[in-house]
Amino acid sequence: MCWPSNGLKAGRMIACASESSSATTLQHSEAIRSNGKKRAEKMNHQKDVVEYEQTTKMRIDHFLAKYFGIEEAPHQKSYFSTVRKNPRRSIMLLKKLFGHDETYDKSTDEARLHALGYKQELKRSLSTVTNYGVSLSIISISSGITSLFGYGMITGGPVVMVWGWLIVSIFTLIVGAAMAEICSANPTSGGLYFWTAILVPESYKPFASWITGWFNLIGQFAVTAAIDFGLSLLIGSVISVGSNNKILPKPRLIILIHLIVILSHGVSNSLGPRSLRYITYISTWWQVFAPLIVTLALFIGPKYRQPGTFIFTHFVNQTGWSNTYAILIGLLQAQYTISGFDASAHMTEETKRADTAGSHGMLLAIAVSGVTGWLFLIALCMGIKDYGATVNTITEFPVTQILLDNFGTPLGLFFIVILLVACWFCGLSSVTANSRMIYAFSRDHAMPGSRYWHRINRRVMCPLNAVWLSCFIAFIIALPYLRNTTAYSAVTSLSTICLYISYVVPIFWKLLFPKYFHPGPFNLGKWSTLIDIIAVIWVAFIVVLFVLPPLYPVTSTNMNYACVGVGAVILGSGLGYLLDARKWFQGPMTNIADDATIKTEYSVPISADQILPVSDFGAEVITKF
Repeated sequence: MCWPSNGLKAGRMIACASESSSATTLQHSEAIRSNGKKRAEKMNHQKDVVEYEQTTKMRIDHFLAKYFGIEEAPHQKSYFSTVRKNPRRSIMLLKKLFGHDETYDKSTDEARLHALGYKQELKRSLSTVTNYGVSLSIISISSGITSLFGYGMITGGPVVMVWGWLIVSIFTLIVGAAMAEICSANPTSGGLYFWTAILVPESYKPFASWITGWFNLIGQFAVTAAIDFGLSLLIGSVISVGSNNKILPKPRLIILIHLIVILSHGVSNSLGPRSLRYITYISTWWQVFAPLIVTLALFIGPKYRQPGTFIFTHFVNQTGWSNTYAILIGLLQAQYTISGFDASAHMTEETKRADTAGSHGMLLAIAVSGVTGWLFLIALCMGIKDYGATVNTITEFPVTQILLDNFGTPLGLFFIVILLVACWFCGLSSVTANSRMIYAFSRDHAMPGSRYWHRINRRVMCPLNAVWLSCFIAFIIALPYLRNTTAYSAVTSLSTICLYISYVVPIFWKLLFPKYFHPGPFNLGKWSTLIDIIAVIWVAFIVVLFVLPPLYPVTSTNMNYACVGVGAVILGSGLGYLLDARKWFQGPMTNIADDATIKTEYSVPISADQILPVSDFGAEVITKF
C-alpha cells in the first residue's frame, strides 16, 4: 500500500524535475538569444564606428588634398588613429601640411611653368600655408593699423574705422577673388604684368604689360618703404617712452633706425629659401597671435572701457572738410592695410602646387586679416582714455598711448614690442615679394640693368641682387622725411594707389577680351564676370579718393603728394615706352633655351596662343617654343 504512495511521490518529483529542467533550458535559451542580440548590436555598433571613421578619414583626406595638396599614401593610417596610438607621428602629418609633402611631384609644377614660357630657376619650397603666410605678413594688421590709427581718429573716428574696415574687407576680398582666378591660370612670379600680357590682343601686349609692371613695381617699392618707415617711427616712440622722453625721435634718428631695419631685412632675405621658409612659419602665426593677444588684453583687463555706442557710432571730423569727405578719405587706413596680397602670386614659382596654392593663399590672407583686424580695431577704440590726448600724444602713436594708459609703462611696452616684431616680419615679407617682382620684370628686360637683377645666386638660390635693390630703393624713398614730416602719408597713399591700379588692369582686360582667358583649377564659374565688374568699379573709386588732400586748408606741409607720385609714374613709364621701350620691349619673353631652334636666351615673346590651357597640360613638358 505504501508503494503506490511512494510511486506517486516519485512521479511528482520527476514531473517537477522535468518542469524545472524545461524552465532552466528556456531561461538558458533566452540568455543565449539576449547575448546574441547584444553581440549583434555590438558588432553593428563597431561596424558603424568603423564606417564613421572611414567616412571621416575620407573627408579629411579630401580636404587636405583639395586645399593643401596633401595626399596620403594607401599604407598610412588616419590622422585620428595616428594621434591616438602614437602622438609623435602626428608631427609628421603636420610637417606635410607645412610643405614636407613626400607625395609631391615637382615635375608637374615645372611642366606648367614651362608651358607658360619659363624654366624653373627658383627652388620650390613653399606650401599653401607658407604662401599664405607671405601675403598675411605683408598685409600685417599690426603694422597697418598701428601706423595709421591716428589718421583714422581724425578722419571719421571709431565709427568710420570699425564699419569702414568691414566694407573695405568685403570689397578687397572681391578684388582678391578676381585676381586669384587669373593667378590660378597663370602661376608665375611676374604676376600682374604677365597676366595683362596674356589677356590682351598681341598688338596691345607690350604697352599694357609695361604700364602694369611699372605700377606694380613702384607700388611695391613704396609699400616696402612705408612698412619699414612706419616700423622705424614706432621704434622711435618706444625709445622715447623707455627713456622718459630724454631721447626724442627726431627725423635723423628715425632715418637711422629705418636704415638699420632695411639692412636687417636684406640680410634675412639673403639667407636662402630654407631659412626664409622657417622665418615665414613664425611670421604666419605671429601675425595672427600678436594682435589677438593685445585684443584679448584690452577686452579682459583694461583700466578704461568705452561703451559700445562710442565704438560703433562715435564720429569725429578734424580734417576741415565736410563729413562726407572725411568718411570717404577715412577708408585709407583699411585699404592701405589690406594690400600687398599679390605677394602670393609673386611667390608661385617657389610654391608647390602653385596653380591652387597661390589663389588660396591670397584669399586666406585677406579673410583672416579682415576678421582679426576688425576685432583689433574694436579693442583699441574701446581702450581710449581721453580722445584729444590720444590724438595729440607725445609718442606720436595713439596705439602706444592707449596701451600705456591701460597697462602702464612696463606691460604697455611689452605689448608694443609684440606688435613691433609683427611689423618687422611684415617688412621682411615685403622685401621678399618685391625682390621676386624685380627678378621677374628684369627677366623680361623691362628694367634698367636687367642682366644684374634677374641673376640667381646659386649658393642661396634666390635673386640676391634684386633683394638689395629693393632695400636700397625703400631707403631712398624715406629720405624726404628729413625735410617734410608728412611724407609718410604720401608714401602710404602712393603705395595703395599704384598697387591697386596694377591689380585691376588685368581684371579690366579680362572683361574686355574674355576669349584670351583660360580658367585654371580655381575659378569663379558663372560669378566671374560680376565679380570682375565690382572689382574694377571699387578700385576706380578708391584711386580717386586717395589722391585727395586729407586736411583743409591745403598747404605745402599737409598736401597729399601721392597725386604727384602717380603722375610721375604715368609720365615716366609712358615716356619711357614711347621714346625707347617700344623699339625693343615685346612683353614677357621665354627663357627656355632650345639649342635646335633658339640660339639666344630671351629671344621669343610669349603670346596667349602659345600658352597651353590647363586642361591641355599634362605631366610632360609641352610647349610651342
